Amino acid sequence: MGAYILRRLLLVIPTLIGIMIVNFTLTQFVPGGPIEQIIARMEGGGDVFESFAGSGQDFERASDSEYAGARGLPPEFIEELEREFGFDKPPLERFLNMMWDYMRLDFGESYFRSISVIDLVVEKLPVSITLGLWSTLIAYLISIPLGIRKAVKDGTSFDTWTSSLIIVGYAIPGFLFAILLLVVFAGGSYFQWFPLRGLTSDNWDQLSLIGKVGDYFWHITLPVLATTISSFATLTLLTKNSFLDEIKKQYVVTAKAKGLSESRVLYGHIFRNAMLIVIAGFPALFIGVFFGASIIIETIFSLDGLGRLGFEAAVARDYPVIFGTLFVFGLISLVVGILSDLMYVFVDPRIDFSSREG
Repeated sequence: MGAYILRRLLLVIPTLIGIMIVNFTLTQFVPGGPIEQIIARMEGGGDVFESFAGSGQDFERASDSEYAGARGLPPEFIEELEREFGFDKPPLERFLNMMWDYMRLDFGESYFRSISVIDLVVEKLPVSITLGLWSTLIAYLISIPLGIRKAVKDGTSFDTWTSSLIIVGYAIPGFLFAILLLVVFAGGSYFQWFPLRGLTSDNWDQLSLIGKVGDYFWHITLPVLATTISSFATLTLLTKNSFLDEIKKQYVVTAKAKGLSESRVLYGHIFRNAMLIVIAGFPALFIGVFFGASIIIETIFSLDGLGRLGFEAAVARDYPVIFGTLFVFGLISLVVGILSDLMYVFVDPRIDFSSREG
């Protein structure tokens, strides 16, 4: 097992490099880079895309003379900007320099915030982890017992009406459910039971320890509910189908023929085998919440997390922040994948990853 974990850890490095190569290459063809953003702001355009739309120019990066001729800026100023951002060097050299810095854990400094990328990531990471962990934990705590119950009661009225609720929950987009929660419970048209934005109250520092805990859960209730609803539905059906497949197998019939109780058969034999596929879905569930839902939910609830940071950096073409958050996201997803394999062994010690090659 140790050799397998070591191989997986060693694969993290080339995988991250591959992710960075693909995304670095794609950014070379995306219009409206940092220099264009600065020029648009200096000339009062507000956003570089307005200038593109108004001028009807192609989405190709203009040369220094084109910048100066079209916008009345001296070529020396454009050249100075390119030197400052490192765009005076070939793309390959810029990429190699970036990866060398990343190997030394130097993620550079934001183009527009005057703060190091690592400080930004450390500052925003707790918010995204909070949403991801609590949503995943709640989804598992509810979905696994409910899925088992639905498998045992398959075809009954309980299974029918719970399936109807699950389908409705799965069909509702997370962002729409988040807006609904805000309107109903956060000072919209009905109740004002929960705060509208933020992760803590303004008087956080003045609260007692119990008060801080209560204030924290008070603020994360609606965002966590909004991120949990779709994953809860998927995980419940996955658990039910997994248990149904195991219940129909021969070893279950044999165990019942030996006179074992229903609970002994269910939790002593079926549970361990059926839970494998559920555990296998943990990385996808966590990463799906951490990556996809965090951007929308953080924006709706005004939570200052990594998702919102990455979105704002992409709009502003803040490349150090984009690549820094991408690197962190990729690293977390790969580590979670390794933890998932360890959970496999924890649930079923018969699994031996050390026998696998590569």
